[in-house]
Amino acid sequence: MVILIKTLQVILALAILILIHELGHFTFAKIFGIRVDKFFLFFDAGGFKLFSTRDKWFLKICPKAAQWETEYGIGWLPLGGYCKIAGMIDESMDTEQLSGEPQPWEFRTKPAWQRLFVMAGGVLFNFILAIIVYSCLLAGWGENYLSNEGKQVYVNDLAYEMGFRNGDHILSYDDYIPEDFAMLQADLARRTAETAKVLRGEDTLTLYIDQNLIGEVLQTPGMFDLAIPFSIRQFQENSINRESGIREGDRIIEIAGTRTEFVQDSRPVLKENAGRTVPVKILREHDTLELDMQVDTTGMLGIILQTPEISKKEYTALTAIPAGFKKTFSAIGDYLKDLKLVFTPSTGAYKSVGSFIAIGQIFPSTWDWYAFLSILALLSVMLGVMNLIPIPALDGGHILFTIYEIITGKKPSDKFLYITQIIGMILIFGLMFLAFGNDIARLFR
Repeated sequence: MVILIKTLQVILALAILILIHELGHFTFAKIFGIRVDKFFLFFDAGGFKLFSTRDKWFLKICPKAAQWETEYGIGWLPLGGYCKIAGMIDESMDTEQLSGEPQPWEFRTKPAWQRLFVMAGGVLFNFILAIIVYSCLLAGWGENYLSNEGKQVYVNDLAYEMGFRNGDHILSYDDYIPEDFAMLQADLARRTAETAKVLRGEDTLTLYIDQNLIGEVLQTPGMFDLAIPFSIRQFQENSINRESGIREGDRIIEIAGTRTEFVQDSRPVLKENAGRTVPVKILREHDTLELDMQVDTTGMLGIILQTPEISKKEYTALTAIPAGFKKTFSAIGDYLKDLKLVFTPSTGAYKSVGSFIAIGQIFPSTWDWYAFLSILALLSVMLGVMNLIPIPALDGGHILFTIYEIITGKKPSDKFLYITQIIGMILIFGLMFLAFGNDIARLFR
């Protein structure tokens, strides 16, 4: 059932993203009077289609579809979609249409600035979708985050190797002051920080980051857990320790002779002493007291801890719009930093490139509209930025050649565009092979 829910979310998200992206190309083509021959969700490789407005059964229902200029349909290969624009060399590699005399309704006969808008339309619509979704999320749910202010980290082995210690409060990376605790690890990698300033006890220290470990930061989740003091908020119902003498507001600092400054320190100790009575030291205001507590058979004390408050920003329908713009451009900037790491082999970030399998793993196992829309907005940003990479066969390649034409007044030949399209397709297939290979390797690991 979990796999089914994740699969449905991936298919729905990809369908929305592809339709919006291709709609961008389609809209500007129509604005400038360019004929669009086909508009397809997913690829109809080999001519096989799940649906087409040229199907006989559909024409019986809607006879007027036979007169439509554009064939609309759904292909069987869910690796993308396309908008086949007349007079343009695209992923269909159809050069037959270019053998005849240029027609006024073809892409190739239009001014360079119009062709530029047509090629940039997909990316533009992806960014607009992200702005709309983020604005709706902020207006409907607000923005929740765990502030980094005053928070301490509980580190894993990699963070320890880099010099961080349990209880550190991370003040800054170089000149950047992180605000969101959940983004501490991502900020460290994206900014390829050379130094980290931390508050350790009463001392402020500067840690020098080994740049050779940045790649491991990308591959090792959970570097910075939230260090939670073992402070008691209240007892659970029917708690076995309600009469132990411990009070709400007390902080447990030692269990069975083992220092437990944070909740994470207590877990192995409680598990080892499950079903026993253990001596405990607590801090009550300025006093240190000793008492006995019972550990149940599951390794729990039957208490509820004090947890940090989640910060929340509320937005109205109007204030959510500029906030949506800001969040989108922030996501664009972050993803550009991610791509920089991917194209820097020494970081090993290319190992994190994933395909649909990786995308499926980030969706929740139960249907959650907030989570789905948040991921959809992020994927829309990622799709838009990816398409801006100046590789032939991507929108960015077409945009680059068109800008070159505008600046120099020289239009690249159809033969040149055809050859670069082939090269671009080879590069894209290579990237897809890398992504699927990484996913398969992760599954085996």
